[in-house]
Amino acid sequence: MSDRIIQTDNFSHYFGAIQTLKNINLEVRRNEILGIIGPAGSGKSTFLRALNRLNDLTYGSRIEGTIKIDGQDIYAPGTSIVELRRKLGMVFATPIPLPRSIYENVAFGAKMAGIKSKSELNELVTDCLVKTTLFEEVKDRLDSSATKLSGGQQQRLCIARILALKPEFILLDEPCSGLDPISTMKIEESLRQLKNEYTIILVTNNTKQAARVADRTAFFLNGELIEIGQTEKIFTTPADQRTNDYISGRFG
Repeated sequence: MSDRIIQTDNFSHYFGAIQTLKNINLEVRRNEILGIIGPAGSGKSTFLRALNRLNDLTYGSRIEGTIKIDGQDIYAPGTSIVELRRKLGMVFATPIPLPRSIYENVAFGAKMAGIKSKSELNELVTDCLVKTTLFEEVKDRLDSSATKLSGGQQQRLCIARILALKPEFILLDEPCSGLDPISTMKIEESLRQLKNEYTIILVTNNTKQAARVADRTAFFLNGELIEIGQTEKIFTTPADQRTNDYISGRFG
């Protein structure tokens, strides 16, 4: 079994005449956290959304090159977008819990997928909340509204909701951008545990966060992949001066 489960080859993306990604060539390895850093407008989020084809929802979106997951071209005719998005669960910067109970937030997707057994649902909800380090904080109020949780708890709940759909990948688009340091720390702790079972791609504007949790880090600038490598190397001896300038705060 190959460790390379996502492979992009000369992948470019456009919104109309505007090119947002330019000939991206990278691989994502099984059970790693790949951090993606770069200034605003560098293409980080566009790349993340290309992986589960959310860019398709925007008029004028088109691509060149390929993205393959487990050897399958995800832009090939006949690709099931529903199945692709289930496989690559997406978590956004702003947590949006359903206006339901904590329990129902996690169980909702499983119910829609046909799971009816109460005991099976209970086990699933508990497991997903444990994996996101949230269970001990909410176990006595699972029937209370998810909207009453703190921002950090809501974000972990949104991750738990994704886990209930049994994805293979977790895509995170600046998941801690609006959170306090303690909430950020708890999410990072969750990610370290989750990589044992999932492959995680983390887009972050916080270079220190990438340094703390990513196994490898990719630096994007103006739609280009400038370099990718082991996080320690990227942050101590980057190959490109532009990477060093960004990490050291000279721009961005």
